[in-house]
Amino acid sequence: MAVIPKKTKYRRPHRLRYDGETRGNKVVHFGEYGLQAKEGAWITQRQIEAARVAMTRYMKRGGKVWINIFPHLSLTKKPLETRQGKGKGAPEEWVAVVKKGKVMFEVAGVSEEVAREALRLAMHKLPIKCKFVKKESGEADEK
Repeated sequence: MAVIPKKTKYRRPHRLRYDGETRGNKVVHFGEYGLQAKEGAWITQRQIEAARVAMTRYMKRGGKVWINIFPHLSLTKKPLETRQGKGKGAPEEWVAVVKKGKVMFEVAGVSEEVAREALRLAMHKLPIKCKFVKKESGEADEK
């Protein structure tokens, strides 16, 4: 299932930076456990979906999952063997801009062991280093 913004016509945005710390969403808000980014990157819609599927499959569709990132940024590409000029290329894929410290996924309604393993499986689907965080404290396990 492709996750893209509703209105995409005429959108050719600049490529956004992902260095530095996130401004908000540094703690777990909705669930009991979360997956926090330890570095910045562009996360594609396919990676987000793969992480979601890995978590829900392991939890056997029990509990609840929150996804706090959305792929708003379109990455464009010009066709191969095309001369320069004639405008910017067509959108190729959609990415979410994730900065260091952002809680990307949250889980509730399952035990800590199940949540830890589900988020660990989700970590392996993502191109960045992450850590497991709990709601009440900042204690974390790293990838």
